[in-house]
Amino acid sequence: MNTLSFYKTTVTAAVLMGLSGAVMAKDSAPVVSTNVTEAEVLAAQQAWGNALVQISQDFEKGGFEKAKQTANAVLDAAYGYNMGPVLFKPTLTVAPQTFRTTKEGALAYFVGGDKNYASDTGFALKGWRKVDVKNVGIHLHGNTATSMGNVSITDKNGKVTTVDKTWGYVKDNAGNLRIVLHHSSLPYSPK
Repeated sequence: MNTLSFYKTTVTAAVLMGLSGAVMAKDSAPVVSTNVTEAEVLAAQQAWGNALVQISQDFEKGGFEKAKQTANAVLDAAYGYNMGPVLFKPTLTVAPQTFRTTKEGALAYFVGGDKNYASDTGFALKGWRKVDVKNVGIHLHGNTATSMGNVSITDKNGKVTTVDKTWGYVKDNAGNLRIVLHHSSLPYSPK
């Protein structure tokens, strides 16, 4: 199965299963959306995590070119670069290439190998095995959704990296939920 089909199948299956686990903020008023559902957001998050693990496994089994092909397909399937710039702030980047508003910048972050982003070593190539998303809240509004919470990523040695993550989604004309905001950072650690 190609990556685009894998991503869409994962999202569809998760929506049909009625994924649970999102935690709405206790003091927030419910927001009714006629277009984007909480289940769709949860499915998109699960599909993103599964895709990250798939890129890592493709790198281990098929090398850099296979991982790059998978990452490229994931970016096409999950992100809204076809709609305009995506507001993407990856976790482990250095100035001046901190923000990735283009697909090329995001691809470099996920797999490295781009001379324009020489400090990128390929975040998705780090042997990831499992991704868990714990939402603090999900805001639904029309054809958009925003989520915030923690994402814990486990590598092949069992080490867990937890990041603070905010995702913004827009449902495109074909009914696909697209990531248009992806902000990730390590939790603050006082010196």
